[in-house]
Amino acid sequence: MYQVIARKYRPQSFDDVLNQDHIKTTLRNAIEQKRIAHGYIFSGQRGTGKTTTARIVALCLNCEKGPTDKPCGVCPSCVEIAAGGAVDVIEIDAASNRGINEMRELRENVRYQPARDRYKIFIIDEAHQITNEAFNALLKTIEEPPEWAVFILCTTESHKIPATIASRCQHFSFRSVDFNDLIARMRDICRQEGVEADDEALAVLAQSGEGSVRDSLSALDQAIACCGNKLNAAQVRALLGAFGLDAMAQVSTALAAQDGSAMLALVDELERNGGSPQHFSRELSRYIRNLLVTKIAGGNSRLVTASPAEKEELARIAASFSEEDLTRYLQLSLDLFRDLQFSMQPRFHLEIGLLKMVQAGKLVPIEEALASVRGEGGAAKAPPPSTPTPPRQPPLPPRAAMPLQSAPSVTPRPAAAPPPAPVTNAGPPSADEDWREKLQSAMIKAGLQFSADAMGQSNAALVNNQLIIQAPKQFQLDLGHEEILTALKQLGHPTLRFKVVFGEVTPSPSTKPTPKAAPPQDEVTERALNHPDVQRFRELFGGEVRNVRNLKES
Repeated sequence: MYQVIARKYRPQSFDDVLNQDHIKTTLRNAIEQKRIAHGYIFSGQRGTGKTTTARIVALCLNCEKGPTDKPCGVCPSCVEIAAGGAVDVIEIDAASNRGINEMRELRENVRYQPARDRYKIFIIDEAHQITNEAFNALLKTIEEPPEWAVFILCTTESHKIPATIASRCQHFSFRSVDFNDLIARMRDICRQEGVEADDEALAVLAQSGEGSVRDSLSALDQAIACCGNKLNAAQVRALLGAFGLDAMAQVSTALAAQDGSAMLALVDELERNGGSPQHFSRELSRYIRNLLVTKIAGGNSRLVTASPAEKEELARIAASFSEEDLTRYLQLSLDLFRDLQFSMQPRFHLEIGLLKMVQAGKLVPIEEALASVRGEGGAAKAPPPSTPTPPRQPPLPPRAAMPLQSAPSVTPRPAAAPPPAPVTNAGPPSADEDWREKLQSAMIKAGLQFSADAMGQSNAALVNNQLIIQAPKQFQLDLGHEEILTALKQLGHPTLRFKVVFGEVTPSPSTKPTPKAAPPQDEVTERALNHPDVQRFRELFGGEVRNVRNLKES
Protein backbone atom coordinates (compact mmCIF):
# COMPACT_ATOMS: atom_id res chain seq x y z
CA MET A 1 0.00 0.00 0.00
CA TYR A 2 1.28 3.45 -0.95
CA GLN A 3 2.52 5.63 1.89
CA VAL A 4 2.41 9.40 1.41
CA ILE A 5 5.67 11.34 1.41
CA ALA A 6 4.86 13.19 4.63
CA ARG A 7 4.66 9.87 6.52
CA LYS A 8 7.34 8.03 4.57
CA TYR A 9 10.01 10.63 5.34
CA ARG A 10 8.88 11.44 8.86
CA PRO A 11 11.93 12.20 11.09
CA GLN A 12 12.99 9.38 13.41
CA SER A 13 15.69 11.29 15.32
CA PHE A 14 16.46 14.80 16.46
CA ASP A 15 18.94 15.22 13.60
CA ASP A 16 16.16 14.82 11.02
CA VAL A 17 13.92 17.55 12.50
CA LEU A 18 14.14 20.79 10.52
CA ASN A 19 15.09 23.88 12.52
CA GLN A 20 13.80 23.87 16.14
CA ASP A 21 17.41 23.88 17.39
CA HIS A 22 16.38 25.53 20.66
CA ILE A 23 14.03 22.62 21.41
CA LYS A 24 16.33 19.84 20.26
CA THR A 25 19.24 21.12 22.34
CA THR A 26 17.14 21.39 25.51
CA LEU A 27 15.58 17.94 25.17
CA ARG A 28 18.92 16.31 24.37
CA ASN A 29 20.57 17.83 27.42
CA ALA A 30 17.62 16.86 29.62
CA ILE A 31 17.80 13.23 28.45
CA GLU A 32 21.56 13.09 28.81
CA GLN A 33 21.45 14.56 32.34
CA LYS A 34 18.49 12.36 33.35
CA ARG A 35 16.44 15.52 34.09
CA ILE A 36 13.26 14.25 32.44
CA ALA A 37 10.14 16.20 33.31
CA HIS A 38 6.77 14.55 33.84
CA GLY A 39 4.87 17.03 31.64
CA TYR A 40 5.63 18.88 28.40
CA ILE A 41 3.61 21.24 26.22
CA PHE A 42 4.61 21.42 22.53
CA SER A 43 2.92 24.37 20.81
CA GLY A 44 3.27 25.96 17.39
CA GLN A 45 1.67 26.17 13.98
CA ARG A 46 0.64 23.07 12.07
CA GLY A 47 3.26 20.87 10.42
CA THR A 48 6.29 22.10 12.37
CA GLY A 49 7.10 18.79 14.11
CA LYS A 50 5.26 18.78 17.44
CA THR A 51 3.86 15.26 17.33
CA THR A 52 6.97 14.00 15.55
CA THR A 53 9.20 15.39 18.30
CA ALA A 54 6.94 13.80 20.92
CA ARG A 55 7.44 10.41 19.26
CA ILE A 56 11.20 10.96 19.11
CA VAL A 57 11.19 11.71 22.86
CA ALA A 58 9.34 8.42 23.38
CA LEU A 59 11.99 6.64 21.28
CA CYS A 60 14.79 8.20 23.31
CA LEU A 61 13.24 7.30 26.67
CA ASN A 62 12.19 3.71 25.86
CA CYS A 63 15.07 2.59 23.63
CA GLU A 64 16.89 -0.49 24.98
CA LYS A 65 20.12 1.54 24.96
CA GLY A 66 18.49 4.49 26.67
CA PRO A 67 17.55 6.82 27.89
CA THR A 68 19.63 8.26 25.05
CA ASP A 69 19.36 11.19 22.68
CA LYS A 70 20.27 8.86 19.77
CA PRO A 71 17.88 5.88 19.72
CA CYS A 72 19.04 2.79 17.86
CA GLY A 73 15.89 2.40 15.78
CA VAL A 74 16.25 -1.40 15.56
CA CYS A 75 15.22 -2.66 18.98
CA PRO A 76 11.62 -3.91 19.41
CA SER A 77 10.66 -0.82 21.37
CA CYS A 78 11.97 1.59 18.71
CA VAL A 79 10.34 -0.37 15.89
CA GLU A 80 6.95 -0.48 17.59
CA ILE A 81 7.02 3.21 18.54
CA ALA A 82 7.99 4.19 14.99
CA ALA A 83 5.13 2.08 13.62
CA GLY A 84 2.66 3.54 16.13
CA GLY A 85 1.88 0.22 17.83
CA ALA A 86 3.77 0.42 21.13
CA VAL A 87 1.72 -0.61 24.15
CA ASP A 88 3.39 1.83 26.52
CA VAL A 89 3.22 4.86 24.18
CA ILE A 90 -0.41 5.96 24.10
CA GLU A 91 -1.47 8.59 21.56
CA ILE A 92 -4.79 10.29 22.27
CA ASP A 93 -6.69 12.51 19.86
CA ALA A 94 -8.17 15.14 22.14
CA ALA A 95 -10.50 16.36 19.41
CA SER A 96 -12.56 13.16 19.76
CA ASN A 97 -11.66 12.32 23.38
CA ARG A 98 -12.19 15.63 25.06
CA GLY A 99 -14.70 14.85 27.77
CA ILE A 100 -14.37 14.17 31.47
CA ASN A 101 -15.10 10.45 31.10
CA GLU A 102 -12.13 9.95 28.76
CA MET A 103 -9.83 11.82 31.16
CA ARG A 104 -11.02 9.67 34.05
CA GLU A 105 -10.18 6.57 32.02
CA LEU A 106 -6.73 8.00 31.26
CA ARG A 107 -6.22 8.75 34.97
CA GLU A 108 -7.01 5.14 35.83
CA ASN A 109 -4.59 3.91 33.15
CA VAL A 110 -1.73 5.98 34.58
CA ARG A 111 -1.79 3.98 37.81
CA TYR A 112 -0.51 0.82 36.13
CA GLN A 113 3.19 0.34 35.41
CA PRO A 114 4.50 -0.03 31.84
CA ALA A 115 4.03 -3.49 30.34
CA ARG A 116 7.57 -3.69 28.96
CA ASP A 117 9.24 -0.33 28.45
CA ARG A 118 10.89 2.04 30.87
CA TYR A 119 8.24 4.81 30.71
CA LYS A 120 4.54 4.98 29.96
CA ILE A 121 4.21 8.03 27.69
CA PHE A 122 0.91 9.76 26.95
CA ILE A 123 0.94 11.93 23.79
CA ILE A 124 -2.23 14.07 23.73
CA ASP A 125 -2.66 15.72 20.31
CA GLU A 126 -4.80 18.84 19.85
CA ALA A 127 -4.82 19.25 23.63
CA HIS A 128 -6.62 22.60 23.46
CA GLN A 129 -9.80 20.72 22.54
CA ILE A 130 -10.10 19.23 26.03
CA THR A 131 -12.88 20.77 28.08
CA ASN A 132 -12.20 22.68 31.29
CA GLU A 133 -13.93 19.99 33.34
CA ALA A 134 -11.73 17.31 31.77
CA PHE A 135 -8.61 19.37 32.45
CA ASN A 136 -9.66 19.74 36.08
CA ALA A 137 -10.05 15.99 36.33
CA LEU A 138 -6.53 15.54 34.95
CA LEU A 139 -4.96 18.30 37.00
CA LYS A 140 -3.86 16.30 40.04
CA THR A 141 -2.52 13.47 37.88
CA ILE A 142 -0.34 15.82 35.80
CA GLU A 143 0.90 17.56 38.94
CA GLU A 144 1.96 14.38 40.77
CA PRO A 145 2.09 11.45 38.32
CA PRO A 146 3.82 8.13 39.02
CA GLU A 147 7.53 8.03 38.31
CA TRP A 148 7.00 6.04 35.10
CA ALA A 149 4.45 8.45 33.51
CA VAL A 150 5.31 11.27 31.07
CA PHE A 151 2.66 13.55 29.53
CA ILE A 152 3.28 15.40 26.25
CA LEU A 153 0.51 17.81 25.22
CA CYS A 154 0.65 19.00 21.57
CA THR A 155 -1.42 22.01 20.54
CA THR A 156 -1.65 24.75 17.96
CA GLU A 157 -3.42 27.11 20.38
CA SER A 158 -1.44 27.19 23.59
CA HIS A 159 -3.46 30.12 24.98
CA LYS A 160 -6.41 27.74 25.41
CA ILE A 161 -4.47 25.51 27.81
CA PRO A 162 -5.52 26.43 31.37
CA ALA A 163 -2.86 28.19 33.41
CA THR A 164 -3.13 25.52 36.10
CA ILE A 165 -2.04 22.89 33.56
CA ALA A 166 0.62 25.05 31.86
CA SER A 167 2.27 25.88 35.18
CA ARG A 168 2.87 22.17 35.85
CA CYS A 169 4.52 21.48 32.47
CA GLN A 170 7.57 22.61 30.52
CA HIS A 171 6.50 24.67 27.51
CA PHE A 172 8.31 24.44 24.15
CA SER A 173 7.23 26.75 21.33
CA PHE A 174 7.86 25.45 17.80
CA ARG A 175 8.73 27.95 15.09
CA SER A 176 7.81 27.93 11.41
CA VAL A 177 10.42 26.22 9.24
CA ASP A 178 12.88 28.38 7.32
CA PHE A 179 12.10 28.74 3.62
CA ASN A 180 15.52 27.70 2.35
CA ASP A 181 15.72 24.72 4.71
CA LEU A 182 12.32 23.55 3.50
CA ILE A 183 13.41 23.76 -0.13
CA ALA A 184 16.57 21.80 0.67
CA ARG A 185 14.48 19.12 2.40
CA MET A 186 12.15 18.76 -0.58
CA ARG A 187 15.09 18.68 -3.00
CA ASP A 188 16.58 15.77 -1.04
CA ILE A 189 13.25 13.93 -1.06
CA CYS A 190 12.88 14.47 -4.83
CA ARG A 191 16.37 13.03 -5.34
CA GLN A 192 15.43 9.92 -3.36
CA GLU A 193 12.14 9.59 -5.24
CA GLY A 194 13.79 10.07 -8.65
CA VAL A 195 11.90 13.28 -9.41
CA GLU A 196 13.36 16.27 -11.28
CA ALA A 197 12.21 19.63 -9.95
CA ASP A 198 13.61 23.08 -10.65
CA ASP A 199 14.18 25.63 -7.89
CA GLU A 200 11.21 27.76 -8.89
CA ALA A 201 8.82 24.80 -8.66
CA LEU A 202 10.15 23.91 -5.21
CA ALA A 203 9.79 27.57 -4.18
CA VAL A 204 6.13 27.51 -5.20
CA LEU A 205 5.56 24.34 -3.16
CA ALA A 206 7.34 25.83 -0.14
CA GLN A 207 5.29 29.03 -0.39
CA SER A 208 2.07 27.03 -0.42
CA GLY A 209 3.05 25.43 2.89
CA GLU A 210 3.67 28.79 4.63
CA GLY A 211 6.31 27.34 6.92
CA SER A 212 4.58 23.96 7.44
CA VAL A 213 6.65 20.93 6.42
CA ARG A 214 3.65 18.62 6.23
CA ASP A 215 1.66 21.00 4.03
CA SER A 216 4.60 21.48 1.66
CA LEU A 217 5.24 17.72 1.40
CA SER A 218 1.55 17.08 0.77
CA ALA A 219 1.67 19.62 -2.06
CA LEU A 220 4.81 17.91 -3.40
CA ASP A 221 3.04 14.54 -3.35
CA GLN A 222 0.13 16.07 -5.25
CA ALA A 223 2.44 17.69 -7.81
CA ILE A 224 4.25 14.40 -8.47
CA ALA A 225 0.91 12.66 -9.00
CA CYS A 226 -0.13 15.36 -11.48
CA CYS A 227 3.08 16.13 -13.36
CA GLY A 228 5.03 12.88 -13.11
CA ASN A 229 8.76 12.74 -12.50
CA LYS A 230 9.49 16.23 -13.83
CA LEU A 231 8.10 19.30 -12.09
CA ASN A 232 8.08 22.81 -13.51
CA ALA A 233 6.81 26.00 -11.95
CA ALA A 234 4.02 26.68 -14.46
CA GLN A 235 2.36 23.30 -13.96
CA VAL A 236 2.72 23.47 -10.19
CA ARG A 237 1.13 26.94 -10.07
CA ALA A 238 -1.75 25.76 -12.23
CA LEU A 239 -2.25 22.76 -9.96
CA LEU A 240 -2.21 24.76 -6.73
CA GLY A 241 -4.11 27.76 -8.12
CA ALA A 242 -1.20 30.06 -7.33
CA PHE A 243 -0.47 33.32 -9.13
CA GLY A 244 2.99 33.96 -10.50
CA LEU A 245 4.86 37.23 -10.74
CA ASP A 246 3.62 37.68 -14.30
CA ALA A 247 -0.01 37.78 -13.14
CA MET A 248 0.76 40.04 -10.17
CA ALA A 249 2.90 42.31 -12.34
CA GLN A 250 -0.29 43.31 -14.16
CA VAL A 251 -1.52 44.82 -10.90
CA SER A 252 1.71 46.75 -10.29
CA THR A 253 1.70 47.98 -13.90
CA ALA A 254 -1.85 49.28 -13.52
CA LEU A 255 -0.91 50.94 -10.21
CA ALA A 256 2.14 52.61 -11.73
CA ALA A 257 0.05 53.90 -14.66
CA GLN A 258 -2.93 54.72 -12.40
CA ASP A 259 -5.09 52.84 -14.90
CA GLY A 260 -8.44 51.82 -13.43
CA SER A 261 -9.66 50.21 -16.65
CA ALA A 262 -6.74 47.76 -16.55
CA MET A 263 -7.78 46.75 -13.04
CA LEU A 264 -11.34 46.08 -14.15
CA ALA A 265 -10.08 44.05 -17.11
CA LEU A 266 -7.93 42.01 -14.71
CA VAL A 267 -10.94 41.19 -12.55
CA ASP A 268 -12.96 40.23 -15.62
CA GLU A 269 -10.20 37.88 -16.79
CA LEU A 270 -10.02 36.33 -13.31
CA GLU A 271 -13.79 35.79 -13.34
CA ARG A 272 -13.77 34.25 -16.81
CA ASN A 273 -11.02 31.80 -15.84
CA GLY A 274 -12.93 30.69 -12.75
CA GLY A 275 -10.43 32.16 -10.28
CA SER A 276 -11.28 32.81 -6.66
CA PRO A 277 -11.37 36.50 -5.64
CA GLN A 278 -10.52 35.54 -2.06
CA HIS A 279 -7.47 33.57 -3.12
CA PHE A 280 -6.41 36.34 -5.51
CA SER A 281 -6.63 39.00 -2.80
CA ARG A 282 -4.61 36.80 -0.46
CA GLU A 283 -1.87 36.36 -3.05
CA LEU A 284 -2.03 40.09 -3.80
CA SER A 285 -1.42 40.95 -0.14
CA ARG A 286 1.58 38.63 -0.05
CA TYR A 287 2.93 40.12 -3.30
CA ILE A 288 2.64 43.73 -2.12
CA ARG A 289 4.16 42.75 1.24
CA ASN A 290 7.15 41.28 -0.59
CA LEU A 291 7.48 44.48 -2.64
CA LEU A 292 7.43 46.59 0.51
CA VAL A 293 10.00 44.41 2.31
CA THR A 294 12.20 44.41 -0.79
CA LYS A 295 11.96 48.20 -0.99
CA ILE A 296 12.96 48.59 2.67
CA ALA A 297 15.41 45.72 3.27
CA GLY A 298 16.86 45.18 -0.21
CA GLY A 299 16.49 42.56 -2.89
CA ASN A 300 18.55 39.88 -1.14
CA SER A 301 16.67 40.02 2.15
CA ARG A 302 15.88 36.67 3.75
CA LEU A 303 12.56 38.15 4.84
CA VAL A 304 11.19 37.54 1.34
CA THR A 305 10.36 33.89 0.65
CA ALA A 306 11.09 33.66 -3.06
CA SER A 307 13.59 32.20 -5.48
CA PRO A 308 16.63 34.31 -6.54
CA ALA A 309 15.07 35.08 -9.92
CA GLU A 310 11.84 36.21 -8.28
CA LYS A 311 13.77 38.40 -5.84
CA GLU A 312 15.46 40.19 -8.73
CA GLU A 313 12.11 40.81 -10.38
CA LEU A 314 10.61 42.07 -7.13
CA ALA A 315 13.51 44.50 -6.69
CA ARG A 316 12.99 45.86 -10.20
CA ILE A 317 9.25 46.38 -9.65
CA ALA A 318 9.67 47.85 -6.15
CA ALA A 319 11.95 50.57 -7.53
CA SER A 320 8.91 52.10 -9.28
CA PHE A 321 7.07 52.83 -6.02
CA SER A 322 7.77 54.69 -2.80
CA GLU A 323 7.55 53.16 0.64
CA GLU A 324 4.52 55.31 1.44
CA ASP A 325 2.63 54.07 -1.63
CA LEU A 326 3.44 50.41 -0.95
CA THR A 327 2.38 50.81 2.67
CA ARG A 328 -0.99 52.21 1.59
CA TYR A 329 -1.41 49.45 -1.01
CA LEU A 330 -0.66 46.75 1.57
CA GLN A 331 -3.20 48.15 4.03
CA LEU A 332 -5.85 48.37 1.32
CA SER A 333 -5.14 44.83 0.12
CA LEU A 334 -5.46 43.49 3.68
CA ASP A 335 -8.76 45.33 4.11
CA LEU A 336 -9.92 43.88 0.79
CA PHE A 337 -9.02 40.32 1.86
CA ARG A 338 -10.91 40.80 5.13
CA ASP A 339 -14.03 42.14 3.39
CA LEU A 340 -14.05 39.33 0.83
CA GLN A 341 -14.37 36.68 3.56
CA PHE A 342 -17.96 37.78 4.23
CA SER A 343 -18.94 39.35 0.90
CA MET A 344 -22.06 38.25 -0.99
CA GLN A 345 -20.71 40.00 -4.12
CA PRO A 346 -16.99 39.15 -4.19
CA ARG A 347 -16.43 40.51 -7.70
CA PHE A 348 -17.80 43.94 -6.80
CA HIS A 349 -15.72 44.07 -3.65
CA LEU A 350 -12.61 43.08 -5.58
CA GLU A 351 -13.24 45.74 -8.22
CA ILE A 352 -13.81 48.55 -5.75
CA GLY A 353 -10.81 47.42 -3.69
CA LEU A 354 -8.47 47.54 -6.69
CA LEU A 355 -9.87 50.92 -7.77
CA LYS A 356 -9.22 52.26 -4.26
CA MET A 357 -5.60 51.25 -4.67
CA VAL A 358 -5.43 53.16 -7.96
CA GLN A 359 -6.92 56.25 -6.34
CA ALA A 360 -4.53 55.96 -3.38
CA GLY A 361 -1.63 56.37 -5.80
CA LYS A 362 -2.91 59.82 -6.74
CA LEU A 363 -2.69 61.19 -3.19
CA VAL A 364 -0.32 64.11 -2.75
CA PRO A 365 1.85 64.29 0.39
CA ILE A 366 0.96 67.10 2.76
CA GLU A 367 4.45 68.55 2.31
CA GLU A 368 3.82 69.05 -1.41
CA ALA A 369 0.39 70.53 -0.71
CA LEU A 370 1.88 73.06 1.72
CA ALA A 371 4.69 73.80 -0.72
CA SER A 372 2.14 74.59 -3.43
CA VAL A 373 0.44 76.98 -1.02
CA ARG A 374 3.68 78.88 -0.50
CA GLY A 375 4.71 78.63 -4.13
CA GLU A 376 7.77 76.50 -3.31
CA GLY A 377 9.17 73.31 -4.76
CA GLY A 378 8.86 74.43 -8.37
CA ALA A 379 5.06 74.73 -8.15
CA ALA A 380 3.30 77.61 -9.80
CA LYS A 381 2.91 80.54 -7.44
CA ALA A 382 -0.58 81.23 -6.27
CA PRO A 383 -2.44 84.43 -7.20
CA PRO A 384 -2.98 87.11 -4.55
CA PRO A 385 -5.35 86.20 -1.70
CA SER A 386 -7.95 88.68 -2.90
CA THR A 387 -8.61 86.69 -6.08
CA PRO A 388 -10.49 83.41 -5.45
CA THR A 389 -8.88 80.45 -7.18
CA PRO A 390 -10.99 77.66 -8.69
CA PRO A 391 -10.15 74.12 -7.51
CA ARG A 392 -7.34 72.45 -9.38
CA GLN A 393 -8.10 69.46 -11.56
CA PRO A 394 -5.79 66.44 -11.07
CA PRO A 395 -3.67 65.53 -14.10
CA LEU A 396 -4.94 62.77 -16.30
CA PRO A 397 -3.22 59.45 -15.50
CA PRO A 398 -0.99 57.99 -18.22
CA ARG A 399 -2.58 55.11 -20.06
CA ALA A 400 -1.21 52.28 -22.11
CA ALA A 401 -1.36 52.65 -25.85
CA MET A 402 -4.68 51.36 -27.21
CA PRO A 403 -5.46 50.47 -30.84
CA LEU A 404 -7.20 53.26 -32.61
CA GLN A 405 -10.78 52.68 -33.74
CA SER A 406 -12.68 54.56 -36.36
CA ALA A 407 -15.26 56.77 -34.74
CA PRO A 408 -18.83 56.42 -36.07
CA SER A 409 -20.14 59.30 -38.11
CA VAL A 410 -22.34 61.59 -36.08
CA THR A 411 -24.59 64.25 -37.52
CA PRO A 412 -23.71 67.52 -35.81
CA ARG A 413 -26.50 69.06 -33.86
CA PRO A 414 -27.25 72.75 -34.15
CA ALA A 415 -25.41 74.68 -31.51
CA ALA A 416 -27.56 75.79 -28.64
CA ALA A 417 -27.81 79.44 -27.84
CA PRO A 418 -25.12 80.36 -25.37
CA PRO A 419 -26.37 81.30 -21.89
CA PRO A 420 -26.20 84.89 -20.91
CA ALA A 421 -22.71 85.68 -19.72
CA PRO A 422 -22.54 86.64 -16.05
CA VAL A 423 -21.26 89.96 -15.01
CA THR A 424 -17.48 89.71 -14.87
CA ASN A 425 -16.51 93.31 -14.26
CA ALA A 426 -17.65 93.35 -10.63
CA GLY A 427 -14.98 94.65 -8.31
CA PRO A 428 -13.82 92.99 -5.12
CA PRO A 429 -16.56 92.55 -2.51
CA SER A 430 -16.88 95.21 0.12
CA ALA A 431 -18.11 94.74 3.67
CA ASP A 432 -19.87 98.14 3.59
CA GLU A 433 -22.35 97.12 0.88
CA ASP A 434 -25.95 96.20 1.66
CA TRP A 435 -25.71 92.54 0.75
CA ARG A 436 -29.25 91.72 1.81
CA GLU A 437 -30.79 94.10 -0.71
CA LYS A 438 -28.32 93.10 -3.44
CA LEU A 439 -29.07 89.40 -3.03
CA GLN A 440 -32.81 90.05 -2.88
CA SER A 441 -32.65 92.04 -6.14
CA ALA A 442 -30.54 89.35 -7.82
CA MET A 443 -33.01 86.64 -6.77
CA ILE A 444 -35.92 88.64 -8.21
CA LYS A 445 -34.08 88.94 -11.55
CA ALA A 446 -33.43 85.19 -11.52
CA GLY A 447 -37.12 84.45 -10.90
CA LEU A 448 -36.57 83.15 -7.38
CA GLN A 449 -39.47 85.06 -5.83
CA PHE A 450 -39.83 82.88 -2.72
CA SER A 451 -36.11 83.10 -2.08
CA ALA A 452 -36.24 86.86 -2.56
CA ASP A 453 -39.06 87.17 0.00
CA ALA A 454 -37.07 85.04 2.43
CA MET A 455 -34.00 87.17 1.83
CA GLY A 456 -36.02 90.23 2.77
CA GLN A 457 -36.41 88.90 6.30
CA SER A 458 -32.74 87.91 6.66
CA ASN A 459 -29.51 89.65 7.47
CA ALA A 460 -26.35 89.38 5.35
CA ALA A 461 -22.88 90.70 5.99
CA LEU A 462 -19.35 90.15 4.69
CA VAL A 463 -17.01 89.04 7.48
CA ASN A 464 -13.39 88.09 6.75
CA ASN A 465 -14.07 87.65 3.01
CA GLN A 466 -16.98 85.29 3.74
CA LEU A 467 -20.64 86.15 3.27
CA ILE A 468 -22.60 85.31 6.44
CA ILE A 469 -26.39 85.07 5.96
CA GLN A 470 -28.66 84.85 9.01
CA ALA A 471 -32.17 83.64 8.25
CA PRO A 472 -35.15 82.29 10.22
CA LYS A 473 -35.55 78.51 10.36
CA GLN A 474 -38.76 78.51 8.27
CA PHE A 475 -36.77 79.60 5.19
CA GLN A 476 -34.45 76.58 5.03
CA LEU A 477 -36.06 75.35 1.81
CA ASP A 478 -36.13 78.79 0.16
CA LEU A 479 -32.56 79.79 0.91
CA GLY A 480 -30.68 76.75 -0.33
CA HIS A 481 -27.17 76.48 -1.68
CA GLU A 482 -28.24 76.69 -5.32
CA GLU A 483 -30.38 79.79 -4.78
CA ILE A 484 -27.59 81.73 -3.06
CA LEU A 485 -25.09 80.60 -5.71
CA THR A 486 -27.42 81.77 -8.50
CA ALA A 487 -27.74 85.19 -6.88
CA LEU A 488 -23.98 85.53 -6.47
CA LYS A 489 -23.47 84.68 -10.14
CA GLN A 490 -25.93 87.43 -11.03
CA LEU A 491 -23.87 89.84 -8.92
CA GLY A 492 -20.58 88.81 -10.52
CA HIS A 493 -19.13 87.04 -7.46
CA PRO A 494 -19.57 83.32 -8.31
CA THR A 495 -16.60 82.19 -6.21
CA LEU A 496 -17.39 84.15 -3.08
CA ARG A 497 -17.57 81.86 -0.05
CA PHE A 498 -20.80 82.05 1.89
CA LYS A 499 -22.46 80.47 4.90
CA VAL A 500 -26.17 80.38 5.81
CA VAL A 501 -27.02 80.28 9.53
CA PHE A 502 -30.65 79.52 10.43
CA GLY A 503 -31.95 80.66 13.76
CA GLU A 504 -33.77 83.47 15.52
CA VAL A 505 -33.33 86.70 13.52
CA THR A 506 -34.99 90.06 14.04
CA PRO A 507 -35.66 91.38 10.50
CA SER A 508 -35.03 95.08 9.99
CA PRO A 509 -36.03 95.86 6.38
CA SER A 510 -36.18 99.62 6.84
CA THR A 511 -32.67 99.96 8.15
CA LYS A 512 -29.40 98.76 6.83
CA PRO A 513 -28.41 95.52 8.57
CA THR A 514 -25.37 95.71 10.72
CA PRO A 515 -22.76 93.09 9.95
CA LYS A 516 -22.22 90.57 12.69
CA ALA A 517 -19.19 91.57 14.65
CA ALA A 518 -16.35 89.14 14.64
CA PRO A 519 -15.57 87.56 17.98
CA PRO A 520 -12.86 89.27 19.95
CA GLN A 521 -9.42 88.03 19.08
CA ASP A 522 -6.22 88.24 21.03
CA GLU A 523 -2.96 89.31 19.48
CA VAL A 524 -1.75 85.77 18.74
CA THR A 525 -4.98 84.77 16.97
CA GLU A 526 -5.09 87.98 14.92
CA ARG A 527 -1.46 87.62 13.86
CA ALA A 528 -2.01 83.99 12.87
CA LEU A 529 -5.15 84.69 10.82
CA ASN A 530 -3.48 87.59 9.01
CA HIS A 531 -0.49 85.47 8.00
CA PRO A 532 -0.37 85.13 4.17
CA ASP A 533 0.23 81.35 4.27
CA VAL A 534 -2.74 80.81 6.60
CA GLN A 535 -5.01 82.92 4.39
CA ARG A 536 -3.87 81.10 1.27
CA PHE A 537 -4.37 77.70 2.93
CA ARG A 538 -7.93 78.61 3.95
CA GLU A 539 -8.76 79.77 0.43
CA LEU A 540 -7.51 76.53 -1.10
CA PHE A 541 -8.82 73.99 1.42
CA GLY A 542 -11.63 75.89 3.17
CA GLY A 543 -12.53 75.26 6.79
CA GLU A 544 -12.42 77.59 9.76
CA VAL A 545 -9.89 78.29 12.50
CA ARG A 546 -11.49 77.58 15.86
CA ASN A 547 -8.51 77.86 18.14
CA VAL A 548 -4.99 79.28 17.97
CA ARG A 549 -2.40 78.18 20.49
CA ASN A 550 1.03 79.65 21.09
CA LEU A 551 3.43 76.71 21.12
CA LYS A 552 6.08 78.74 22.93
CA GLU A 553 3.82 79.09 25.94
CA SER A 554 2.65 75.44 26.07
